[in-house]
Amino acid sequence: MEFGTGDLKALFSAFSARMAAERDKLCALDGVIGDADHGIAMEQGMKAAADAAQDAEGTLQDLFNAAAKGFLNAVGASSGPLYATALLRAGKAAGPRASMPRAELRTVIAAMRDGIAQRGKAEPGQKTMLDAWAPAADAAINGQNVDAVAAAARRGAEATRDMVATVGRAARLGERSLGHPDPGSISAAMLVEEICNAMKAA
Repeated sequence: MEFGTGDLKALFSAFSARMAAERDKLCALDGVIGDADHGIAMEQGMKAAADAAQDAEGTLQDLFNAAAKGFLNAVGASSGPLYATALLRAGKAAGPRASMPRAELRTVIAAMRDGIAQRGKAEPGQKTMLDAWAPAADAAINGQNVDAVAAAARRGAEATRDMVATVGRAARLGERSLGHPDPGSISAAMLVEEICNAMKAA
C-alpha cells in the first residue's frame, strides 16, 4: 500500500491531536525536571507543523519541509530546531515524490533519529528524546514489526527514569533528575506510535 501526501497530512493531524491530548501530562512531567512547558511547546509545534503541511502542495518532501518550518516558527525552545531538523531529514528520506510504500516510513523514523542526533549533539543514554527515537529507529531498520518499533520507543522513554541528565535543561538538576522520565522522550515515543499507526493503516 502506498503512503501519499494525503496520508502525510493525516499523520501530521494525528501528531497534532496526540500532543494536544497529552499536553497536560507532558507539562506535569516537565514540571519535575524542566520548565513545565514541554507539553505546550509540543502542542503548539505540532499544530503549526500540521497547519503548514495542510496548506502545502507538492511532494512528500515539500510537505515535510513545510512542517519543519512551521514547527520551528512556533517553538523557540530546544525542541524547535531539533524537530525541524528531524522533519527536514524525514523529507529527504521520503523524497520528491507524491507517494512511497508505507513500509518506507521505517526510513522516516531513522531519518528523524539522525536529524535529532546531529542537531542535538546527543547520544542515547543522556536522558533526552533520543532515548526513544534511537531504539525505535534501530527496531524499524532491523525490520521488526510495527508494534515492536512502538514498544522499543516506549521502553526507551521509560528507561530515562533511571538516567541522570547530562545535556539539556534537566542537566542542571544532576542526580535529582533520577527517578523521573524525560518528557522529551515520552512525547517522542508518542510520535513514533503515531507513525507506526500510519504504517499499519495499509
